[in-house]
Amino acid sequence: MLLQELFAAGPASRADLARSSGLTRVTVSDLVAELLVEGLVEELGTPIESRVGKPPTLVGLVADAKHVVAIDLSVDDQVAGAVLTLEGRVVLRDARPREGRIGADAVTLVREFAADLIARSSRPLLGVAVATPGVVTPDGVVLDAPNLGWHDLHLADGLADALDLPVYVANDANTAVMGEFVFGSRGEGGLLLLRLSTGVGAGIVIGGALLHGQGGAAGEIGHVQVDPDGPLCGCGRPGCLETYLAVPRLRRELAEAPAGLADAVLADAGDRLGQALAPVVATLNLGEVVLSGPADLVEPLARIAEQAVRDRVMPVSVQQFVVRTSSLGDDGVLAGATGVVLAGELGVS
Repeated sequence: MLLQELFAAGPASRADLARSSGLTRVTVSDLVAELLVEGLVEELGTPIESRVGKPPTLVGLVADAKHVVAIDLSVDDQVAGAVLTLEGRVVLRDARPREGRIGADAVTLVREFAADLIARSSRPLLGVAVATPGVVTPDGVVLDAPNLGWHDLHLADGLADALDLPVYVANDANTAVMGEFVFGSRGEGGLLLLRLSTGVGAGIVIGGALLHGQGGAAGEIGHVQVDPDGPLCGCGRPGCLETYLAVPRLRRELAEAPAGLADAVLADAGDRLGQALAPVVATLNLGEVVLSGPADLVEPLARIAEQAVRDRVMPVSVQQFVVRTSSLGDDGVLAGATGVVLAGELGVS
């Protein structure tokens, strides 16, 4: 509770923490003493302007007290990773080619890459987070990740045993929306983040909580059919949204487009995105949708999709509605992975 207050609101005195938490001052003092010993907080001195009497001493979160290792498997045929502070700042980053490895070979690559990043951290590790495409349960079981050849894989437990650290595994879009919610521009009301990578998925935060859905498959918007006569999707059905918006496919379409028709490819993809988003926006009355992915793609798609949504729903539902790009840029998934570890280990979000 105290860490959450310091994380969200910044430095505070012990008396301020007692008031905001409802705990007694003695309890707060004891807890702060424990956190000081652990190195998670530090005393920052007195505020410049203090009231009459003994000035209070502010305490604040030590962002560099521990590090988090984050690994992103959503980048096309690549394993990206970083060591980050508790505030989501990247200390070092690295990447390795996946070279088409799937199944057990992909697990070995992730384990070895994580071990290398752990060895390079200059601080104690709070935990490890892996963001992967596919359907992932809250306890880190990858139920289905076709692009990686993973099915019913207990990835979190396996990595935790190998690395001797707490390990969290989450869907990449869910991780990205956590990054936007914890470290980015939260916005008002519900937040839906759409992640464009090797596939297409969405993460949803409602009332400050990540929505998992029945079976952990909330946000699988990439396999909503937008054209029954469209190209065949990897799931076996034609015309899924992913066949128009997955980054490798979209780049291929743009490269193969006749001269002067690249804009038409983006316009079609953006309109289909708006078609899939419109019922979700209207049902949840969302104030914004965030697109995460390559900037050269998500920036024009955001403009097109916003208009497409507006054209399909009642005006009252979209008076303040916007589609925007992630405020965290390319680091949204890595920052979100840090947020997943913070929530799991320290109860901070």
